[in-house]
Amino acid sequence: MPQITVDYSAELSEAFDRRAFAVALHRTLSPLVSSEEAAFKTRLRQIEESVIGDGSPAAMIHIRVGLLSGRPVELKQEVGRVSIEIARDHLEPVEGLPTQVTLEVYDLDREQYQKLVL
Repeated sequence: MPQITVDYSAELSEAFDRRAFAVALHRTLSPLVSSEEAAFKTRLRQIEESVIGDGSPAAMIHIRVGLLSGRPVELKQEVGRVSIEIARDHLEPVEGLPTQVTLEVYDLDREQYQKLVL
């Protein structure tokens, strides 16, 4: 059920171990959100161009974690905290390129969410 989207600056393509990040994220969040690891879906999207602040060289990673609605705020905050830590663990610093990692946890409408497995 968790739907995760990760947008990352192209400049981080060699520094951000995306696949290992996604696997670690699924493994860690699975018991936290009471969802089977096999139900997690993560999309990784490279951003070809972005502008941060005054346009000086910088990079970014933005993580969006969608969970079925009804979860307590404290759980969503823990999901956010853990997710940022896992991102940090899978990102090598790039000299001269400050990198911002941001995250949001949002609700998927439980009454409207649907899934089909073929």
